Amino acid sequence: MNLKKVSLVVLALMMVSSLLAACSNNNSSKSSNSGTKESAAPTNSESKTNSAAEGEYADYSKGFSEKVTLELPVYERAFEGWNVTDNYYTRWIQKEFGDKYNINVKFVPITRKGEVTDYEQLLASHNAPDIIFHYDMPQALAYYSEDVMQELDLNEIAYYAPAYWNNMQDTIKQYGQVDGKNTFFFAARPDADNSVLLIRKDWVEKVGMKVEDITSMEKYNELLMKWKEAGIGTGAEGLKQNNYNFNYNFRDWPIIKEERALYSDLGVADLTTPATERYLRNLNYQYNNGLIDKEFYLRGDAEKTKAQFVAGNTGTFNLYLTNNTDVIEATLKNDPKADFAVLPRASLVPEGYKPQARAYWPFGLIMGINYDSTDLERIAVWMYLDWLSQPENLFFMQNGVEGQNYTLDTEGIPVVNSDFKGDSVLAQNNNKDYWALITEMVQYDDPETTRKAYIRQWAPPGYEYLAEDMLENYAETAEYRTPDALFSVVLEKVNEYKTDLNTLFQELYIKCALAPEDQFDAVYEAAKKTYLDAGYQEILDEKQQAIDTGLFN
Repeated sequence: MNLKKVSLVVLALMMVSSLLAACSNNNSSKSSNSGTKESAAPTNSESKTNSAAEGEYADYSKGFSEKVTLELPVYERAFEGWNVTDNYYTRWIQKEFGDKYNINVKFVPITRKGEVTDYEQLLASHNAPDIIFHYDMPQALAYYSEDVMQELDLNEIAYYAPAYWNNMQDTIKQYGQVDGKNTFFFAARPDADNSVLLIRKDWVEKVGMKVEDITSMEKYNELLMKWKEAGIGTGAEGLKQNNYNFNYNFRDWPIIKEERALYSDLGVADLTTPATERYLRNLNYQYNNGLIDKEFYLRGDAEKTKAQFVAGNTGTFNLYLTNNTDVIEATLKNDPKADFAVLPRASLVPEGYKPQARAYWPFGLIMGINYDSTDLERIAVWMYLDWLSQPENLFFMQNGVEGQNYTLDTEGIPVVNSDFKGDSVLAQNNNKDYWALITEMVQYDDPETTRKAYIRQWAPPGYEYLAEDMLENYAETAEYRTPDALFSVVLEKVNEYKTDLNTLFQELYIKCALAPEDQFDAVYEAAKKTYLDAGYQEILDEKQQAIDTGLFN
C-alpha cells in the first residue's frame, strides 16, 4: 500500500470540500456587481408586453430588437482534441439559430466529474449559465434550496417552445413542481442505456475460461486470480465519487420501498447497510489478493481507467459505448491480438443475489432557469429548446453532415463513416452533450428501427456484436432495475452535509478496501460510526421523517 499517495488523494478531497463550503452560500439576490453574468442587468422592457395570466406574450419569431446573450451549459469530458465551446457544431448553432434571432449563443463548460463544484463556483460569482442542470433529482433540489432558480410560467414555455412543450408537458406537469412552484423542466428519456462493461475476451480464453463461464462474482474473482497467476493483468477499479450506485449487486431482493428510499441515494453514499458491507468486503478481498488495480484510488475519472485498459494493465473497462469511441482502436494499437466482449451484469453478482441496477427516472436532464437570467434570456432558452426540438436540427446535431459523417440506408438510418476526420467530426459521444437538453437517446417511431439505430450509433465498425449483446443484456435484467425514491420535499440535511460526507466517504471506503483482511471488520465498524456521527445519521433521520409522512414516491 502506498500511504503517501492515499494521503495526497484525501488531502485533495478535503481541499475541494472546503472550497465548496465557501461557494455554496445562499444566492437569492441578483447581482449588480461588475464581472458577473453578462446580461444580468435589469429586465429589458421588451421582454413581456402583457401579463402571463392573460397568456399574451411578445412575438420574437423575427428575432430580438437588441442582442441577447444565451449561455448554455455543456459537459466538458476532456475528449482529446475536442473544444466544447468552439467547434463546427457550436458555430453552426450560432449561424442557424443565434444569427436568426439576434442571439449570441455561448457555451459554458461544466466538467462532468466536478459539475456540482463548477456550478457552485459559477453561481456564487453570478456567472452561471442560463440553464442549471443535473441528472440527479436530489442535487437539483439542492440547487433549488439555494434560491438560484426562477419560478416558471408554463404558459410562457408553451408559447415560445410549442414543439418542446408538446413533447414534454406531461413530464413537466408531473415532476416539475417543488413546494407548489413550477421549477423544473426536463429532457426526454427513452428506455435504453449504452453503459457497458468491456472485457478482454482474449485474456479470458488465455487462462482456459470463456466469457459465458463468468456467471457470478465468485467466478469473476476466480478469473481475476487466474489472470494474476498468469501474469496477464488485473481487473479495473476506479475511485468512487459523485454517483454512488456501487452496491446494487449486493442488495437483497425483492426491495423494500421504505428501506430503498432511506438508503439509496445517487448523490450521498450509503456506507452503513449490509449491502455496502458485502461490497466493501469483496473489494478488500480483491485488493489484498492483487486482483484489481493496486492504485485504484488514483483513477478518479474515466480517462485514467481507460489509460490502464489501453496500456494492457487491466482487462475490463466500463464506458458509454459509441460508434466513435477510441478505446478499442487505441487498445489494438498496443496489442493487435486484443479481442473484446461484453461482460454481462450477472457476472458481478454474488451467488444468491440478483443483477439489480438503478433504473432511470422517466426523464433525462433535470433543468431550471438561473435566477440571474433576465426575462429575455429565459425566453431565449425556450426558443432554443424549440429550435433544437425540430427533427431536422436534432438529427443534424446527432449525426452531422450527410455525405461526410454518414450516409442514409434504405430505412433512413445513418450509416456512419468511421474514417471521416474533417471539420464536422462529432464529439466522441456523438455530440450528446449538446442535444441532451432535448433527449437522452436517439429514438424513431418504430421500435425495431430504433434498435437498429442504436446499434449503428453505439457500435464501433466491426463490433456490432458489442451493441447487440449490450441491448440483450439490458433487456434480460429489466425486472431488476428499480428507480430511487423521488422525495417531494427539500432534504435540508442532505444539502447541509452532502459535500463533506462525500469527501469523508472516499477516505473511509479507501481505508476499508486497503485494510489487511483480518482487520476489515474493525476498520469497517469504525468507519460506520465516523460516517454516522459526521452527519449521515441526521440525513437518515430527516429522510425517515419524510418517509413516515409519505413525502416520497
